[in-house]
Amino acid sequence: MEEFVLKTGLVAGRPEDSRPPVEQGCYDFLDKLGVEYHRVDHDPAFHIETCHAVEGVLGAPIAKNLFLCNRQKTQFYLLLMEGDKVFKTKYLSAQLGCSRLSFASEEDLMNLLGVAPGSASLLGLLQDKEKAVTLVMDSPLKQQEFLGLHPCRNTSTLRITMTDALERVIPALGYTLNWVTLPVEEAE
Repeated sequence: MEEFVLKTGLVAGRPEDSRPPVEQGCYDFLDKLGVEYHRVDHDPAFHIETCHAVEGVLGAPIAKNLFLCNRQKTQFYLLLMEGDKVFKTKYLSAQLGCSRLSFASEEDLMNLLGVAPGSASLLGLLQDKEKAVTLVMDSPLKQQEFLGLHPCRNTSTLRITMTDALERVIPALGYTLNWVTLPVEEAE
């Protein structure tokens, strides 16, 4: 396995260099809302295990973001949960009252959130113009002081306060947050 490289320490605000439009849009959105954020730039982070190195510099846990759909691909969900928590679809399906869920395809992720695998986050909902995605958050997250999330690219991670996420970002995105409580399970 190649060494994971952190390219910056903790930096306040938007980057000074040029970034892709989807990432710039995240900074524009947060700046317009007046939401304070800090950033760490790094090599691509595709798994939560890689994100642990970033968490130490960020000073905040990074939420695991799962993009899911029902069997018929008529309902899509963005689930935010604690990074190290084991996900079992049966518990979420039961709480949402929907057919058994599975991971949505890369194509659906790109079409609905405009991001590649490993880059899904709350800010990806900026791309969901049709509001086709249901936002779901595991209840233990609301106890955290900060939320760590990618700005639609997994080469940077942002830290915002959970209060800002819940009271400013989600309402400005135009979403209703659906709370669930997923059990803590041991990894198999």
